[in-house]
Amino acid sequence: MTESLLQVEAVHRTYTLPRETVLGRPPRVHAVQGVSFTVRTGRSLGIVGESGSGKSTLARLVMALEKPDTGRVEILGRDMAALDPAELRTARRDFQMVFQDPYGSLDPRQTVERIVTEPLQVQGSATPAQRRSQARAVLASVGLRESDLDKYPHEFSGGQRQRIAIARALITRPRLIVADEPVSALDVSVQAQVLNLMQDLQAEFGVTYLLISHDLAVVDHLCAEVAVMFQGRIVEQGTPQQLFSEAAHPYTRALLDAVPRMEPGAAFSARRRITTPPARPQLPQACPYAHRCQHAQAVCDGSRPALQAIGTEHLVACHFPQAQNTSALSVNSA
Repeated sequence: MTESLLQVEAVHRTYTLPRETVLGRPPRVHAVQGVSFTVRTGRSLGIVGESGSGKSTLARLVMALEKPDTGRVEILGRDMAALDPAELRTARRDFQMVFQDPYGSLDPRQTVERIVTEPLQVQGSATPAQRRSQARAVLASVGLRESDLDKYPHEFSGGQRQRIAIARALITRPRLIVADEPVSALDVSVQAQVLNLMQDLQAEFGVTYLLISHDLAVVDHLCAEVAVMFQGRIVEQGTPQQLFSEAAHPYTRALLDAVPRMEPGAAFSARRRITTPPARPQLPQACPYAHRCQHAQAVCDGSRPALQAIGTEHLVACHFPQAQNTSALSVNSA
């Protein structure tokens, strides 16, 4: 059994929005609702789902950029919410983040050397000469040159900027890297290069990823396990092979049906039309997917299903799980 690197236990996160009327109550958005999972050393986990499903909020909770309303996030056995600022600063050596936008996540006024070595400066654990030496080594590991240390972000392409962001995350030799849509802002021609780089770094440095993505092919390329989120909850979890070939939750199957596929003798096949039932109200205690599910029955409107095992390492939150064979995905279908 490999070491438990990240443990997320029943975390909830709710946001209060501005009032819609002067006397009305401010609306509340339940971004994450009772999510639990474990990431073990060397077994990267992918979180997939549509926009608004709570993926990025979950990433911020794991990175201790926000505290959960309830629940716990533990990294290497330490409860992140219980650490004081000094302890949290020290703990961040073990986990770093790669953000979605390589254009917005790098300070345009700073040199690459300053950007990449910033985590070391915060830790206060090296001299300027040592920091430059480590920056030189980590840039080489992501395919950039020593001469790039004195340049500014605007002198690089989008793919190169994301390499710089990855180098910044690697410089403290973290155990865990949270990557929030790391290739979604890049051209398709560059995405595979960055993904291959992340895979190589995973093998070289032993880093484990928590990969946030809406792209199933990206997750298939890097992760040993996949969790599917819908409206702040995990509705299915398993290995890529299980989810992409034997999806049991109707939402997972809908995601797979929306992916274009290559067919012999033809260009990209048209996306298969997804049949949906007439719109129905979304009841408070119902399964969160019931109002969109063509297989919903009376029990789905009155009872929210728990995440339960239906096979080895295969979990699903559905009253009527129905495995359906689906063509396996590859990164080339991105």
